[in-house]
Amino acid sequence: MIGCHELTKRYGALTAVDNLSFEVGPGEVLGFLGPNGAGKSTTMRVIAGFLAPTTGSVSVCGFDVVTQGLKARQCIGYLPEGAPSYPEMTPRSFLEFVADIRGLSGTQRSTRLNAVHEQLHLDKVADQQIETLSKGYKRRVGLAQAILHDPKVLVLDEPTDGLDPNQKHEVRELINSMAKDKIIIISTHILEEVDAVCNRAMIISQGKILADDTPQNLEARSRFHNAVSIRFNESSDLAGARQAIEDLPEVSTTSLDSVAQRLTAFPADNKNPFSAISDLAQAHNWAVSELHLEAGRLDEVFRTITSADEAAI
Repeated sequence: MIGCHELTKRYGALTAVDNLSFEVGPGEVLGFLGPNGAGKSTTMRVIAGFLAPTTGSVSVCGFDVVTQGLKARQCIGYLPEGAPSYPEMTPRSFLEFVADIRGLSGTQRSTRLNAVHEQLHLDKVADQQIETLSKGYKRRVGLAQAILHDPKVLVLDEPTDGLDPNQKHEVRELINSMAKDKIIIISTHILEEVDAVCNRAMIISQGKILADDTPQNLEARSRFHNAVSIRFNESSDLAGARQAIEDLPEVSTTSLDSVAQRLTAFPADNKNPFSAISDLAQAHNWAVSELHLEAGRLDEVFRTITSADEAAI
């Protein structure tokens, strides 16, 4: 597993990572969330062995990243922010170079090279200079070099940055397929990505952990958890419907977007108002085009947690 124990990284007077302690085990896909400058990339660079901690320790698969750095890095596939590579090389030559550096040879070498070309759909650009590729293809090449040696640990900094929706879906499917027997840490600012691939989410700010839970449990902290969203047709009596919904004991308050004809009913403590509102809509024969129960909104939880932390400084 990955173990961070009281990890701190300072740059002069700036503390980028402040006494972080956590573990990540096989089968876990940990999503690192936080505002810009929160310490996400710095933490990942220390785990990957590219930066030494100021204090504290990090181990990967039982190897200390400082004192046993080579053995630790042999277990890791790392996609840095920006997916740096050699721009004058082609994807084919670059990946062959990485295969040599990783010590791949014989059948294993050819099998893994063929596999990453196929998984990342690189064949049509395999002999084109990397500097001429789109941002999305450059990202694919970066991800290909990270998984080429089939590592036990993947550290991915913004893995879908620059990809179009179809490419994002493909990469997320790839990550999901690898998650069963690997340890994966992903830094992302795309909250939908956390729902798509992560079974654990950690929110950090100012170099400190503010929350560490499943995405579902974090969503449950949202005031939208168990809220009911209703979209009415334009002919509906919004004011009357709103009053009737607010009178329900299962509802604490409502909000109305009159432009979108959408009303959100927030639950009273430990209540689920969906059935009561659905029954009310049928009884009054409301013209409703949409009615659904919300799981919660991770973006709202993220803003609430990080804003409170910034306000405390």
